[in-house]
Amino acid sequence: MTLATSGTAARRPLAALLAAGLALTLAAGCGSGKSGGGSAGGKSVLNVGMPDGATLPANNNPYLDSSFAKKLGYTWLIWEPLAMQDEAKPDQDPAPWLATKWQWASDYSSVTLTVRDGVKWSDGSALTPDDVAYSFQIMKDHKDVNYYSLPITNVATSGNQVTVTFNGSQYVNRTKILSTQVINKKQWSAMADPSKDTVANPVGTGPYTIKTTTPSTVTVAARSDYWGSAPKVKTINFTTYSSNDTMGAALTSGAAEWSYYFMSDAKSTFVAKDPAHYKLYFPAQLSADGLWFNTTKKPYDNPHLRRAISMVINRADIFNQGEAGYFKPEIDNITGVPTPQGEPYIAAQYKGVSPTTGVDAAKKELTDNGFTYQGSTLMDPSGKPVTLTMTDPADWNDYQTDLEIIKDNLATIGINATVDKANDDAWFDNVAKGNFDAALHWTNSGTTPYDMYDQIMDSAGLEPIGTAATGDFGRYQNPAADAALKAYSNATDDASRKTAMDNLEQLFVQEMPMIPTSAGNLGAEYSTKNWSGWPTADNAYEAPQPTRWGMEDIVLHLTPSS
Repeated sequence: MTLATSGTAARRPLAALLAAGLALTLAAGCGSGKSGGGSAGGKSVLNVGMPDGATLPANNNPYLDSSFAKKLGYTWLIWEPLAMQDEAKPDQDPAPWLATKWQWASDYSSVTLTVRDGVKWSDGSALTPDDVAYSFQIMKDHKDVNYYSLPITNVATSGNQVTVTFNGSQYVNRTKILSTQVINKKQWSAMADPSKDTVANPVGTGPYTIKTTTPSTVTVAARSDYWGSAPKVKTINFTTYSSNDTMGAALTSGAAEWSYYFMSDAKSTFVAKDPAHYKLYFPAQLSADGLWFNTTKKPYDNPHLRRAISMVINRADIFNQGEAGYFKPEIDNITGVPTPQGEPYIAAQYKGVSPTTGVDAAKKELTDNGFTYQGSTLMDPSGKPVTLTMTDPADWNDYQTDLEIIKDNLATIGINATVDKANDDAWFDNVAKGNFDAALHWTNSGTTPYDMYDQIMDSAGLEPIGTAATGDFGRYQNPAADAALKAYSNATDDASRKTAMDNLEQLFVQEMPMIPTSAGNLGAEYSTKNWSGWPTADNAYEAPQPTRWGMEDIVLHLTPSS
């Protein structure tokens, strides 16, 4: 079952975007028919909003990224996971949910799940091991719903247990597997195409069912027969807003109480409106945003040029100016591993080592390795001036500011850079097909830095220029990196994994195929005026982003503020 990813509303996994052709719609109008928040006047309503366009497809299919359920996040309130992972603490074991326990094979090639007793579907029928088994079988039988391309070879049930077997170690996919949302076999086995079919009346084990649907708002109501603790929030409105501006207006007025999107002036226009109640909490995840290079083009195929560029990029300016001092946390380690979440994975030789070392160090890196200067202009080893076109969609305000900062940084070492403000659809197509010099882009995330490095350096995702790729957008190819990635994913003990991760970090620092600038985030804007119990830096029981898998856990923690 898929996860929503971090980033602005428009930033979805590239593979999903290519398949679904998603784009951020900026039409006029916003949701209607919403009740007041909290418990005022006897109400018990929470209002959630996302700036995904004036309307969305009236479909609740959790496998379809463009559906209401996925884009607004209430998929997690209907279809529950086997285990609940706190993404703000990736090294912490997940909590049992629809599975009460699980046992991995010693080589992580299979997992045996014990299914929770006493759980009922919203239609009154009992959850069975067959339902859990079918939730994996459907991924085996229909590749379009197998979001993580899990190599499932067999699914079997025995009593109240389900054993899922894979082709090879799934150590790096443990959390993804345990986050699988369980679907009702009776409902889903009747579908012709589970990746696209409309799900008008979903049957789920979760604490909520759909109450009403309009073109812009879906309202869900708490179940009276939910197997777990009854939620204090009895009704939730999920509304899609036409743009960032209308979303911001809804947050500052209190019409919306929970969202996730980039606000260029969040501290002054949102928090300052009600400092006691309007909050920003944006913890880092183990992923990186950064400058990807097309390594098939000269001189960007030269690691010394890439290393030198990394040395002069001012990541603090990117955080404080481009990311408004809150949105995407600064990456301050040369390995690109975000901290503090990734601190345990950083090799001893790189502990506390900054990626930014200044102009003099960068120029020495260049002139020691075949680059020269003609006046103040950097010349590549063939004698040509070094120029660079950096591209991102015009309406991604944070990225556009980030690129302008990088452009100024590159001028200090004699590189003439330009910024291409691309059309969204064309940009996604060009990045996937390798038609670019450099682009700010994010990486996959996981419970370890493996997922980040895998997307950047694994040549298994390599595609020729002109053919869309879902990873390795820079077309980077290094057998040593492939071997280290394989060694990490197949390792059978912690010592071997540490050795492999140290090797990956060393290769990354030496080659710098992508320059990390900011960590991906798991954040949210929210209001405590009507509801308390939100996750905070001091109580990081869950990542607060409303479209990720922990949103059910957050809703179940909320209580009326008064």
